[in-house]
Amino acid sequence: MRHRALGGACILALVLASLGFGQAAAQGPGGQSRGAQDVGQGLPAAPAAGAQAARGAVAAGPAKPTPRKADGKPMLGTAPGEPALWLPSGGGGERFVNADTADASADKLRISEVPMQPWARAILDYRLENQLEPHTRCKPSGGPRQFLTPYGVEIVEMPDLKQILIMDLGGPHTYRAIFMDGRPHPADLQPSYYGHSTGRWDGDTLVIDTVGFNEKFWIDRQGTPHTEKLHMTERLTRTDYNTIKYVVTIDDPGAYTKPWTSGFNFRWTANSELFEYVCQDNNYAPDLMVGAQEFVDRTSKIVP
Repeated sequence: MRHRALGGACILALVLASLGFGQAAAQGPGGQSRGAQDVGQGLPAAPAAGAQAARGAVAAGPAKPTPRKADGKPMLGTAPGEPALWLPSGGGGERFVNADTADASADKLRISEVPMQPWARAILDYRLENQLEPHTRCKPSGGPRQFLTPYGVEIVEMPDLKQILIMDLGGPHTYRAIFMDGRPHPADLQPSYYGHSTGRWDGDTLVIDTVGFNEKFWIDRQGTPHTEKLHMTERLTRTDYNTIKYVVTIDDPGAYTKPWTSGFNFRWTANSELFEYVCQDNNYAPDLMVGAQEFVDRTSKIVP
């Protein structure tokens, strides 16, 4: 009975998130709405900056215009001496669903409308019942899931190196590099959690093209599957000082019948910055280590 109740609670949380109730639910350090715990680690007392970030704080007053660099391009990172982080505007409870590219929204369409192959649908159904996400075990989270990690991300622009870094605060404290020097993807990529990302500007939008993913992570909190064939195109547009519109297209013929697009918004959280976070020491979600089961068979040498 216990595991059935847990599964029902997870599904209810997804429904509430799609209706805009995600921020009202108790959240873990990733800000996810899953009853009283996160898909990663539960949230004990946190430093002030982290607690503010976990609540998905929204800047007060009307948004200022989009800040720009000397070359006229939008500034995605912070100005010198200006600590801030980017967090999902829904507090981390966004559902990753199929949406129109012109108005990508987490609640635009139902997750049932994502064009999954039958095996992928079966995997998602299992994961909704068994929240055994590798993120719980402090593994890096690639794809859109990176932007939903505990306490948000910091975007660091490095024009001298022609790179942009996306740095996770929570989780395993990893970062992703986006190469802005026009290089192509290597022909012999070794699959990895973040893949290989190249970027370019399309007007005021940063377009990121990524291939070379492994299959050891979930691309969202609900467990939407992918394969090593995943080709991901992300578009980040800072529409004003407080907002980045994030649109992602998933092209994975190994798991889907056709490409599809989704997205959500990031919100600027001022007076917040990266702080020391030890993922293993902050794992307070034992139920998410066993899912709907009563225990985990640890005789296998394969670790997800």
